[in-house]
Amino acid sequence: MTDTITGLEPLVARLTETAPGLRVETGPGSTGPYAYDASNYRVPPRAVVFPRSADDVVAVVRASREAGVPVTARGGGTSMAGNAVGPGVVLDFSRYMNRILDIDPAAGTARVEAGVVLDALRSATALHGLTFGPDPSSHSRCTLGGMIGNDACGNRSVRDGRTSSHIEALEIVTADGVRAVADRAGLHPLDPRDAEHVARLEADVRRLISDNLAQIRTELGRIPRQVSGYQLHHLLPENGFDMARALVGTEGSCAVVSAATVRLIETAPAVALLTLGYDDVVDAAEDVPEILRWSPSAVEGMDEAIVATMRARRGPDSVTGLPEGRAWLYVELDGADEETVTARAAELLDALKAGGRMTGGRVVESAAERRSLWRVREDGAGLAARLVDGGESWPGWEDSAVAPEDLAAYLRDFRKLLASHGLTGVMYGHFGAGCVHVRIDFDFASDAGRDAARRFLQEAAALVVAHGGTLSGEHGDGRARGELLEVMYSHRMIRAFAAFKEVFDPDGLLNPGVIVAPAPLTADLALHTPEVLLPVSTLFSFPHDEDGFEGAVRRCVGVGRCRSDVGGVMCPSYRATGEENHSTRGRARLLQEMVRGETVQDGWRSTEVRDALDLCLSCKACSSDCPVGVDMATYKAEFLHQHYKGRLRPRSHYSLGWLPLTSALAGYVARPLNALLRGPVGRILARLGGVTTQRTIPAFASRRALRSVLRATKTGEPAKALLFVDSFTRAFRPQVAGAATRVLADAGIPTTAQDGLCCGLTWVSTGQLSVARRIMARTVAHLDNGDERPIIVAEPSCAAALKRDVPELLDTDASRRVSARVQTFTGALTDLAAPGWTPPPLPENVVLQTHCHEYATFKGRGPADLLRRLGVRKVDEAEGCCGLAGNFGFEAEHYDTSMAVADLALRPRLDGIDEAARDDGRTAVVADGFSCATQIDHLAGDREVRALHLAELLDPAADQPGGTS
Repeated sequence: MTDTITGLEPLVARLTETAPGLRVETGPGSTGPYAYDASNYRVPPRAVVFPRSADDVVAVVRASREAGVPVTARGGGTSMAGNAVGPGVVLDFSRYMNRILDIDPAAGTARVEAGVVLDALRSATALHGLTFGPDPSSHSRCTLGGMIGNDACGNRSVRDGRTSSHIEALEIVTADGVRAVADRAGLHPLDPRDAEHVARLEADVRRLISDNLAQIRTELGRIPRQVSGYQLHHLLPENGFDMARALVGTEGSCAVVSAATVRLIETAPAVALLTLGYDDVVDAAEDVPEILRWSPSAVEGMDEAIVATMRARRGPDSVTGLPEGRAWLYVELDGADEETVTARAAELLDALKAGGRMTGGRVVESAAERRSLWRVREDGAGLAARLVDGGESWPGWEDSAVAPEDLAAYLRDFRKLLASHGLTGVMYGHFGAGCVHVRIDFDFASDAGRDAARRFLQEAAALVVAHGGTLSGEHGDGRARGELLEVMYSHRMIRAFAAFKEVFDPDGLLNPGVIVAPAPLTADLALHTPEVLLPVSTLFSFPHDEDGFEGAVRRCVGVGRCRSDVGGVMCPSYRATGEENHSTRGRARLLQEMVRGETVQDGWRSTEVRDALDLCLSCKACSSDCPVGVDMATYKAEFLHQHYKGRLRPRSHYSLGWLPLTSALAGYVARPLNALLRGPVGRILARLGGVTTQRTIPAFASRRALRSVLRATKTGEPAKALLFVDSFTRAFRPQVAGAATRVLADAGIPTTAQDGLCCGLTWVSTGQLSVARRIMARTVAHLDNGDERPIIVAEPSCAAALKRDVPELLDTDASRRVSARVQTFTGALTDLAAPGWTPPPLPENVVLQTHCHEYATFKGRGPADLLRRLGVRKVDEAEGCCGLAGNFGFEAEHYDTSMAVADLALRPRLDGIDEAARDDGRTAVVADGFSCATQIDHLAGDREVRALHLAELLDPAADQPGGTS
């Protein structure tokens, strides 16, 4: 560590000299998030470097060697064994070296840089009917370089095997900065001047293999998933001295991979999925040998804890299609045509029923249902990390594997071992390959707990070896299992591993502490915290986290779903910028560093944390999309409250944070004020308030407008619900309140309007929590008056604030009673409408922007589902944030990011609207959120595109006087 610290300044100076323009980050705000991957470990780097080319990699490796600074290569940072953290320089390949260099459909190969995300490669090759076979559950964010480092496998490894089976050649940088190609015929220099050096490397490796033939032949390659250690058997004479495959799985400890040529496979035209239920995972494992006789493409297993957590977090309808049971297998078959594959699936199901172990089974025919079920399995690591009861579980023994026919016996003994240590494990994984992932409720925070974990892991290693298995089946050894390799291999084999690394990395600078000369498995644990942590006394109660704010930010375990570019809504700022610090994970890790008080030493006053949180749109999507339920919007609100306590705030916190109050006053002088704001004075006021001048300030409605609208909608019927008239509806679009009242009455839900109250949202989003609590307390006092009728809120963001922020800030029984009554407009029509209610005729097509807060807080009650049920033929939903996000997109410094987020999903949907279909009423644009509708109006420009609230679309009086215009 001393060398690392003293070597940093000369390293940075050397890089500035040899690689001008290379991005090097050394501050705690940049390095903090890279202290973690998806494992239990925390190793703060001294610098993070973002190479753009192989020449940059050469410059970094050479400069690091001169300065005596270790180098760790990193892709998506999803490694679960501590493979992607290191004490010196971390090379992040994902930021810039993420290009697909070539696809050769005829040869069935692709050449890619190390930072290419797997799904990006699969999307590109799908155009040719090809794909890359290995498919880890992290496929939406893991990189090819990381897969090569760990020899990753995935859900379909029963058919497609490990990454090493799909590698034609690797382009590497050696520890002394020489570029070479490793392929099936050895090592080849890329620069002729390095020929002698590369030849010497190859000769040393050949001599090493020759000296250890017996050990390599008897100890390596015994079972399909034997990933632990180095894969030296690929260098045996009978295997053709395949240097590329031998370097796969070395976890960046022998060479830095900058690019690879990979082999592609054809995509199966048809697939069928079976879901099978069992009483427990051992029963499921007993059926695996029979299932394998049917040549499946996938055989995946999981236990009840994962399913229960998914249903609790995303709603009871989030997991459908599973038969009764406490453990399940997914069995996928594929083939040339759907009829044949489905028939085979039915035959397999009958055969398994005859075996008598299942509690039930079915063939899943719907493609949408298959995708939903696969998501449950793919989110297993995150779902298992924080369970329904709030308990935490950790990796460490999450990757053992045995031969598939031995799996049931191994699991039976493994469960006994867990019980003997008083531990609980959540199990899921690749049952068809004999590889089981287990997250265990270790106590890594105490000395006694760490000692107990060490004893368990040593006994677990002995157990899996006794069953002929391996410590790692695809995640690699990393820091979690390197120390245990001596349980699995002979001393001579361990020495051969060390000699192999020494040939390539004689100074031990490449990813030290991994595989060879491993760090102790309980060293550098993230939960091994300093004696004194940041004092944490917060206004939010964080009721779902036993340790309050500290426990809440600890939810992030690094699985990195927030780094995905597709699927779900999280994380819009990362999708717009591609920066780790702008991901939910990056921010959560930096907050963890703030709580520790080591690298980030100024606590709540930290400018590094403030800057990392700055581009968080507070969309709340992470609270739903993140498998562990990280809620960055709430963490940001709490941080801003603490950070600016007793200090002057940004101007926009006053101009936009206090909008409910100022807009109420503006209603008395709406007409002259609107005229004033349209001219030069408006631009001056915008600048003074920190508001962008690139947007038109929405026009304020007069106080009379809302009163007039509500008077016109009175029916005299007894009200079954309250219509909460929020500040945005009251101030900017009172016609929505009128439309909502009419639609709800038409649906058999007559309402009475509740005006003059506020949910406190704008004060929450700007971190003015003391004011928010006072506003909320007043609102709750008015609403909690013995009335049990539903509270229907037309503005989704205000509904979400009443549903979630109010009880979490006030933490009172009254606030929870009010929260339980809150419904969105969509939710009210879904749950409360009279049977047989039908709306007026609707357009054929709807372009829909669902508000992020509605998406996150009211799962299973989305407008897209309602519109389809009401008869809209096509709902084209912009999956993602609109980019305006309340105050965010109005703040001058955030305008560009706001528009970049809009470009991801919303703008393409608007640009794709057929003008003729819009003009004749066949297509409508719907956005219930005021901010979403405002962004749509801004994006439309001169085009006649207006976003309707769902109430306006369904309004029975839309074409009548006084109805929605």
